[in-house]
Amino acid sequence: MPTSGQNSAMLRLDQVWVHYDRIPALRGISIEVYPGEMIAILGANGAGKSTTLRSIFRLVSVSAGDILFEGKSLKPFKPEEIARLGVAFVPEGRRIFWGLTVRENLEVGGYLLRLSRGAIERGIEEAFTLFPVLRERHNQTGGTLSGGEQQMLAIARALMSQPKLLLMDEPSLGLAPIILEELFRKIVEINQAGTTIVLVEQNAKIALGVCSRGYVLETGEVVVRGTRESLFNNEAVRRAYLGAV
Repeated sequence: MPTSGQNSAMLRLDQVWVHYDRIPALRGISIEVYPGEMIAILGANGAGKSTTLRSIFRLVSVSAGDILFEGKSLKPFKPEEIARLGVAFVPEGRRIFWGLTVRENLEVGGYLLRLSRGAIERGIEEAFTLFPVLRERHNQTGGTLSGGEQQMLAIARALMSQPKLLLMDEPSLGLAPIILEELFRKIVEINQAGTTIVLVEQNAKIALGVCSRGYVLETGEVVVRGTRESLFNNEAVRRAYLGAV
């Protein structure tokens, strides 16, 4: 897997501040993500994890600092323009269209990015290959799927644009352990196929099980960063996030 010594960063957050009204949600965080990596952003509720992803995708305004994707500042871009640059976002809570079928949800992911009909059909076939259960459910509406199937659909919809970078916010939320295991096998498969991934997770054990590096946020600041091994062996991280005493 590429490392910081081998490549320029694909994504770089440089001293990023975000405020909600006058309250700082991010306090000068700096994060680097290199091509081919899967990194974890860990922390408790309210630590700033989701805000970090939302700032990358320009769903919240950056008060200070900069966010660079492939050396280009994302500040001037709208979310749909960032998607066309090669960034996709799987939000917390899945946000699929409950009244549309599985196939229609995937088509929306393509239409929003102005993909050709042929590209949309290829994307749908790739989604069905990655998640065979979606092929079986292709005519069902999103609202009738199980939680795990909805999460698979949300990921598949994001992949319709063939992103270089995939942002994932709490994919484990509300899922049973047996479903989690299967879902994260697929996430690893997506990464191994060449998609760089930034994974926000409260479930630190499963996140560090698949990511090579991680950042720990507290009250909007990066308080610990390091490799999977160093985070597993960090006593403060173990006590706070891994259930170890």
